Amino acid sequence: MKELLRKKLLKMAELDQKMRASSVWDIKIDLRNTIVFKKIINTYGWPDKTVVGHDGSEAAWLIAQHADHDISFQKKCLKLMRQKSGSVSPIQIAYLSDRVNVNLKRPQYYGTQFYFNKKKQLLVPRPIANKKLLDTKRKKIGLESFTIYQKRLQDKNRKLKKNSI
Repeated sequence: MKELLRKKLLKMAELDQKMRASSVWDIKIDLRNTIVFKKIINTYGWPDKTVVGHDGSEAAWLIAQHADHDISFQKKCLKLMRQKSGSVSPIQIAYLSDRVNVNLKRPQYYGTQFYFNKKKQLLVPRPIANKKLLDTKRKKIGLESFTIYQKRLQDKNRKLKKNSI
């Protein structure tokens, strides 16, 4: 395992999460993480759990997930992840796949991506392809049912709003 690379990814993910948990959005963190992560991928390929451990792989996915400003890079990351599907979580692949589709204005397949509807004051899912098979697809890769997931996200969002008042 490449411990220095793992630590670097964990530090990048930590900065990402601190910024997202704060009340101050700083796109510079995503931009900087993407630049550094591109260099990492060019040097090592996709940093899966065999290279950087489970937590390092999770951090790599998170950085790719939040590179919305560079959809072509997200698509490249998704392709690399799929090539290493045995050592990359299918859940991470599902989330990034949905994220890429949403960023390309296409329906998502796994129902992982939501937005805040100001009129309803509620988190609502982005458009989903073939809703009849949604829970089957989710279950196949180890995701909870869509109904439970949606309720959990909405409850979490309500608590965050309550705590910020």
